Formats: sequence, C-alpha cells, structure tokens
Amino acid sequence: MVLQARNKHREAAPKPPQPPRASQSPLRGASDVGAGEPGPERAPLSPGRKGAAGRKGPRAEPGAPPAGGGLGGLLAARLRWALGLRRAGRGRTWTTLLLAVFAAVLHWSHITHLFENDRHFSHLSTLEREMAFRTEMGLYYSYFKTIVEAPSFLNGVWMIMNDKLTEYPLVINTLKRFNLYPEVILASWYRIYTKIMDLIGIQTKICWTVTRGEGLSPIESCEGLGDPACFYVAIIFILNGLMMALFFIYGTYLSGSRLGGLVTVLCFFFNHGECTRVMWTPPLRESFSYPFLVLQMLLVTHILRATKLYRGSLIALCISNVFFMLPWQFAQFVLLTQISLALCFVLMFGNSMLLTSYYASSLVIIWGILAMKPHFLKINVSELSLWVIQGCFWLFGTVILKYLTSKIFGIADDAHIGNLLTSKFFSYKDFDTLLYTCAAEFDFMEKETPLRYTKTLLLPVVLVVFVAIVRKIISDMWGVLAKQQTHIRKHQFDHGELVYHALQLLAYTALGILIMRLKLFLTPHMCVMASLICSRQLFGWLFCKVHPGAVVFAILAAMSIQGSANLQTQWNIVGEFSNLPQEELIEWIKYSTKPDAVFAGAMPTMASVKLSALRPIVNHPHYEDAGLRARTKIVYSMYSRKAAEEVKRELIKLKVNYYILEESWCVRRSKPGCSMPEIWDVEDPANAGKTPLCNLLVKDSKPHFTTVFQNSVYKVLEVVKE
Repeated sequence: MVLQARNKHREAAPKPPQPPRASQSPLRGASDVGAGEPGPERAPLSPGRKGAAGRKGPRAEPGAPPAGGGLGGLLAARLRWALGLRRAGRGRTWTTLLLAVFAAVLHWSHITHLFENDRHFSHLSTLEREMAFRTEMGLYYSYFKTIVEAPSFLNGVWMIMNDKLTEYPLVINTLKRFNLYPEVILASWYRIYTKIMDLIGIQTKICWTVTRGEGLSPIESCEGLGDPACFYVAIIFILNGLMMALFFIYGTYLSGSRLGGLVTVLCFFFNHGECTRVMWTPPLRESFSYPFLVLQMLLVTHILRATKLYRGSLIALCISNVFFMLPWQFAQFVLLTQISLALCFVLMFGNSMLLTSYYASSLVIIWGILAMKPHFLKINVSELSLWVIQGCFWLFGTVILKYLTSKIFGIADDAHIGNLLTSKFFSYKDFDTLLYTCAAEFDFMEKETPLRYTKTLLLPVVLVVFVAIVRKIISDMWGVLAKQQTHIRKHQFDHGELVYHALQLLAYTALGILIMRLKLFLTPHMCVMASLICSRQLFGWLFCKVHPGAVVFAILAAMSIQGSANLQTQWNIVGEFSNLPQEELIEWIKYSTKPDAVFAGAMPTMASVKLSALRPIVNHPHYEDAGLRARTKIVYSMYSRKAAEEVKRELIKLKVNYYILEESWCVRRSKPGCSMPEIWDVEDPANAGKTPLCNLLVKDSKPHFTTVFQNSVYKVLEVVKE
C-alpha cells in the first residue's frame, strides 16, 4: 500500500508556558530492576516545537435467565442475572451498562492523553519510539516486533521459541520464560488487521517527514494503527479503558447501588497516580494482567454472594485466573484461589517457577486442610481456636512445602523473592537483593503515600467502611459461637463477600507496605472498598435518617478538592521523548558492527540494543531466572573493584565482543549504600577500598579493552582477545 507522505514539522501553535513539573511518585516510569534506574528521558517542549439504593441486592436465583428479546435482550438478561439485578428491570441494567461504557471511554481517553503529552509519541520516529520503551518494556516489545516482521505468524512464533539473541550463546524458549502471550496475541491481531485493510484498500497509517531542529537530521514518523508501536500501545490502552468499566460494575454490584460504582470510578481518577502506571509504562506485564484480576475479584464476589454455585461461574473464574497469570510472572503472589495453576503450567511449557511457587504450595496445603477437616472437627476446642489452628497450619505448611519442593526439583529461579522478603525484616543483604531494594519501587512504601490517600479522603472513607465490616463480622462470629443450630449459624454468617474484601484489603496493605510497587494492588482495591459507603447492609441506620445521595455526593465533593488538583497535575505534564546519546549508540552499532557481534552492559541498555540494533546480548532486564542473575552478576563486575584482567576473562567465557560502559552507573546512587561499587563491597569485601574498575576504564581502557565508540553517556569497549 502506498502511504501518504508530506512534510510535517513538530512546530505547532506555540503552547503557553507550562508550570514546573510536580514531583512524581517513584512508580512513574520506574524500571522493574536496577539500582536507582531513572525513568524515561524527556526534554521540555521548546517554544519552537510543537440511582435508588437498595439493600445488598437480591440473591442469585436458580435457573438460567429468560432468553427473550433477541440477542441484545438475552445478553442484558444474563447480565442482570449475573449481577443480581433481575428485579431491577431492563432499564436499570442498560443504564448501568451505558455508565460503565462511559467510564471506559473516559479512562481510555485520559491515559491516551497523558501518554501522548508525556512523550509526543505520535511525532517520534520508529527508533525513538523503541527507545521510549526502556528496560523490560523494550525487551517485551522486541518479541512483538519479531513476530510482526517475520515472514509468517508461525515463523515468528517459532523464532521467539528458539531465540538466539537474548542470552547468547544459549537458545531459549522466550514464550516459556518471559510471559509473552500478550505479544503473541497482539502480533496475530496486527497481522490480521493489516492484511484485511490491505485487502479492502483502506490506508492504515500516514507517514510524515518530521523536522527536529537543533541541527538534527529529519526523521520519518508514521501515525495510525498500521504502525506496529501505535497498534501495540493502542490495544493496551483499550484494555485498560475496559478495566474501568469493570470497576464501575464491580462497585455497583458490591454496594447494591450505582452510586457505589460512581464512587469507585471517581476514587480511581482522584488517586490515579497511585492506582496505575499504564500511562507511563504501557508494555509492563501488569498492564495486560491487572484488568483480569479485577474481573476475577468480581466473579469471586458473585460466587460468595450466590446461594447456589454454578459450573459457569467456576469456569469463568478459572478463565480469568489464567488470563491474569499468563502475562505476569508475579501474579502467583496475588492469587490464592481456584485451579488455574495447572493450565498455566502447561501453557508456559512447564515453567518450573510456577510448579515450586508459594501459590502452588498454598493450594496443596489448602486442599490438605479441606481433606483433614473432619479430623480437625474432632478436636475438642472452640471454633475460634480451630480457625487459628487451621490458619497456622496453612501458613507454616506453605512455607515448608515451598522450601521442600524447591530443594527436590533444584529450582532457584524465585529464590531472590524469598531473599527480598527476608531483607525486609532482617539485615540480610546480597547482590541480587540490593539490586531490588535500591530501586525505589521495591523499597518500603514511601511515607507520603498514606498522606496522599488522606488528602483525597480515600483512606478515611475506607477506614470507616473497614470498621463497619469488622463490627458486622464480630457480631456474626459472636452469633456463630453462641448458637449451635446450623441454620441459625448459616444465616448469621452469610456475608462472605464482605469478609473476603476485608481480608483482601489487609493482604494488599501488607504487600504495599513491604514493596512499594505493589500498592498498585492496594489503591484500586481501596477504591472498590470505598463503594461500600453506599451499602445499606453497613450504613442502613444512617440512610434511614439521611438520603444516601446526599451523603455520597457530600463525600465526593470533599474528595474532588484534592482529586481535581491531582488530575490537573497529571494534565500539566508536557514533554517530548529525547535520548540523543542512545540514538547515536544504536546507529553506531547498526552500521559499524557485524550482525553477530555480542554485547554486554547495563540491563536497560541491553534491552534497547536487542530491540533496535538486533544484536545478540548476554544479559537483559527479566531477572526471574537463576542463570540470568548469575550472568548479570558477571557483567556488572565491570562496576566492581576487581582487576580488569579477571573481569575480561569472565566476559570472554560469555563470548562477549563489546561492553557498553556507562560512567553514571559507577557514581550514582539512589540512597546510601546503593551505588554499584558499594553493592559490590557487600558481595566482594576482599576488594573493598580499591578504586572501582569502571573509574579506571573511563580514563584508560587499555590494555585489556579498546575504546571503539564514545559519547557523553556511553563508552563502547571492545574486548581484547587473548
């Protein structure tokens, strides 16, 4: 297809002066692993560039919904039945759906606008767009690019399953190792889309010549879904737009009122920077995975509320679990339900990290507890004591079984996770642990986060809801312990969905406090919990005196004071991606080295070298593999205090031809003890006190290395063969 081409300058109508950028949460643009790895570079734009509340809701009734009124009527009826709204009528169901769609479009528009404002993505060249996907993001996108550019889809899948570039000289199945099903699916959609559009003669992209100014050469920039990077990002934003529709339905169903859905959505927007980072880092695994966790939690809520368990509900729950687990290696630490692990183990080609995970061990122990329940009931203790015994059995049994299975199968891929948790409570330190804890997103939750929750009133509202739930649970438990009749006990302890959400809140709070990045689970769940402020189950005594709408809108009005300020801060972020030193590096590699030249260096840079220069690399940012961690440790010895000859000898064993040295990695540190030489002092105390090797090589790389390229950031050293 012939593409339209014409000159297009980034120079548009001058924008008004922008206020200074507010300080961002460390989540913004943060890399997954790295000692204080900075976020994406960007340069500021220069002047010349460019309804009625009910009680909990009727119980799900036996039998399928009536199938009348055509396909639309059938779908609406099934949705009303699934959400417990059969008595509400079709009008309310369609209104709920329309409001959910509006929330989805609003969130899609919001994150798309933020992403474009931050990077000016539509005006970047192909190389600039690829460089904008830093660290892990670039690694994941490279496999999408491989399948898209392959002669056929199946050929592309074969290439990523027999990859020779990522961990040279090894040949690895990246689909097994890196949770790449999203890239496989999106690449298939892209190929289908472009072929159909070509067949019917519809243009899918428009290419322009963009004048960059400042003495830089013009570049070609393509817009439209026919551009692979634009297609890739657009699908991610659509998925996360649909997630907001789920949040609205979730809040509505949980609270029994559409006001609850409104509260959930507005709380998410008012605390947007604490809820997600998809607008800054679209290719990260959570961008694909988290929407399916929202669906899974909604289904669990429905199952707990229903009076009868249906096979369809369990199948839907299993499917949502699979779609949550497949894209993200850390999903196992969130899930503690259902049977999706076996299917994921098969689809990940026998990924041993899943088999020996805490999640798998937890499932086995839970099944053991259920099997032994008759024996537990024979113990002559109170019911409360029995719950404590079973809880301790689950906790210690999971840890012990995880340890035993890892030893039996010889699996150490997720050993660094245990070490990371150990370092949170004790003084344990090692090389891998420090690489994590020195990055802000893997440190403890920052002290400012609870303050930000409080300013938007999210934390106070959730605390009120939590206290109300605890009161109800205590009241029900007291009734359970005091009454012996089974039917009375069931009636009094019949609000399992409230218990589930309260316990889930506690679990997410613990995760968020220990690892700041995991507040991405906590904050959205707090938004869902906030919807219960509209629940007549918990606050019927108040709504008898005051209209629910008056209470809710008063709370939302107070929330909007800080919430609107937070949104304005996000909208004020205007910049344009620029990384000229890396662009020079990539261009030099592409035109001055052989296609089979092997590179080593910092993990974020290696992802860009593989993605844009298509050169073999020996290390990369996906750190969840014991062998890869050992390789990275060898590569990072360039920033230790070891002798140059020793480091060169180890690099030669990895068959490295060129090492990309970055002086900034030798001197920067995010906090005391977190510079690379200081990290190496913990790992290699025998050499502590010596001058770091990187400092010596910056001045003179000879005799063990030869400098073949250098600019303001990067210095490429050729390894001198012995």
